[in-house]
Amino acid sequence: MPRPAVTDAAPFYHGYINLVKPDDIRQIISNYSALLKEFYNSLPDEKADYAYAVGKWTVKELLQHIIDAERVFCYRALRFARKDITPLPGFDENIFAANSIAAARTLSSLKEEFNAVRTATDLLLQSFNDEQLNFSGTASNHYITVNAIVFIIYGHLLHHKNILEERYL
Repeated sequence: MPRPAVTDAAPFYHGYINLVKPDDIRQIISNYSALLKEFYNSLPDEKADYAYAVGKWTVKELLQHIIDAERVFCYRALRFARKDITPLPGFDENIFAANSIAAARTLSSLKEEFNAVRTATDLLLQSFNDEQLNFSGTASNHYITVNAIVFIIYGHLLHHKNILEERYL
């Protein structure tokens, strides 16, 4: 499957898409899945409640955001891959974060949930054939292909990995 075209997703998603280097979904999963699980599972407990600035998410809140966003992206991919073209609304990550109760959870429970979501995501994405990856729909008032969503999922994970490395760890 080729890289998403500029028209396959809204412009604001291309920052994520551009972080993902291979062009094939199976290669993306092979190159990144274990690496990302290892990174996120290595987040130190002593940094769990750390935020690099006032008003920024803690490590636990950031991990919850990653989990939530991946679920939203997978739902979109599933709907469009199954030819349901009902326009899907956006989601406000700040409202999700404010209502996540991540602060009351342990980092280990968030890691466990992250691992389960990541495994489920990879299995879902691997189930799509090339025709399904070409299907599209509207999410957040923008046209998007299933293939672009795959790249966005992995790019989002890589984006937050970079932020954690630069500002948290």
